[in-house]
Amino acid sequence: MKLSQFKFKLPEEQVALHPHASEHVVTRDDGTTTTFSVTRRDECRLMVLHRKSQTIEMFKKDEAGTPIEGEYMDFRNVLDYFDEGDTFVLNDTKVFPARLYGTKEKTDAKIEVFLLRELNEEMRLWDVLVEPARKIRIGNKLFFDESGTMVAEVIDNTTSRGRTLRFLYDCPHEEFKQELYALGEAPLPRYIIDRRPATDENAIPHATEDDMIDFQTVFAKHEGAVTAPATGLHFSREMLKRMEIRGINTAFVTLHCGLGNFHEIEVEDLTKHKMDSEQMVIGAEACRIVNEAKAAGHHICAVGTSVVKATETAVGTDGMLKEYDGWTNKFIFPPYDFGLADSMIANFYHPLSTLLMSTAAFGGYDLVMEAYQKAIDHGYQFGCFGDALLILDD
Repeated sequence: MKLSQFKFKLPEEQVALHPHASEHVVTRDDGTTTTFSVTRRDECRLMVLHRKSQTIEMFKKDEAGTPIEGEYMDFRNVLDYFDEGDTFVLNDTKVFPARLYGTKEKTDAKIEVFLLRELNEEMRLWDVLVEPARKIRIGNKLFFDESGTMVAEVIDNTTSRGRTLRFLYDCPHEEFKQELYALGEAPLPRYIIDRRPATDENAIPHATEDDMIDFQTVFAKHEGAVTAPATGLHFSREMLKRMEIRGINTAFVTLHCGLGNFHEIEVEDLTKHKMDSEQMVIGAEACRIVNEAKAAGHHICAVGTSVVKATETAVGTDGMLKEYDGWTNKFIFPPYDFGLADSMIANFYHPLSTLLMSTAAFGGYDLVMEAYQKAIDHGYQFGCFGDALLILDD
């Protein structure tokens, strides 16, 4: 397929800058009222695609099964489509506070440093991105706190914006990481952080402490992601408990989501696009849960494009999930024959994104693009904090 086939106009007001929240009004004894909002991960809107019947659902139904116009389904309705023994596969990667702001020695120029991954614990080497990159050369030193104790030296150029930093901080490794992360903030995508109002006199928009909570799944366990597995953000602890009560299984895989999902594709022919590699681990327990459920004829639901990428990397020719510990640069776009999951949950993604392409491969290009147009027409929210899409094979 061609890149241009995934282009559409997304209204700016339909890009979610915060997770879904419900408004509550409290009336006091004196008659005055106060309105406040509470974040509700599992109350975003839900759209359901049935790929065999080529139908799309948006609204809740009455007792007779008739859709109630204007009463949209929410994410909790996902469970209405699954039964005991079905299995959800979730990505338990954990996001770390990867975005830091420092100053360049001598000039005091403000520099953004985005941590990608640690290269060497003993030498404190990190692979990072810097902005503005034109100001940062090999040998420069960057300062990250007022006391001057957290200092890094640029020792290599890796890409146009990429650098290798050596942190000059002499202490046990865990203490170093704790101090480093204390200086960082939630690595929200630029399309969110750049649309938020600045919080300081230098007009630099910053993430908040709440963002580090909001940009983390409730089941996050293994640290290493620099962006959240967005579809997993919709799950609340209460929803996971309801799944347990219903007998719906959960299997956890780990894929450390990187920034490659946000890179612009520079070729029209999608077969020529190369994805960045991401580290992933699928253990024996996840394989057991998934394979037993599949062998018994139950549904396997992949939660998010990162899970689809991981499971399609590790699925065998027999349709069963295999253990895996390594890296993947799998790029999924239509047409693609999936080997494991028969259902998928996704978010509504930006135009021209690899995440949209993966979703279209699973649900079918025409049906997914029709759903996206309906989402725009009905005011659904897009992006990592946006609304959800369930794709079923019926």
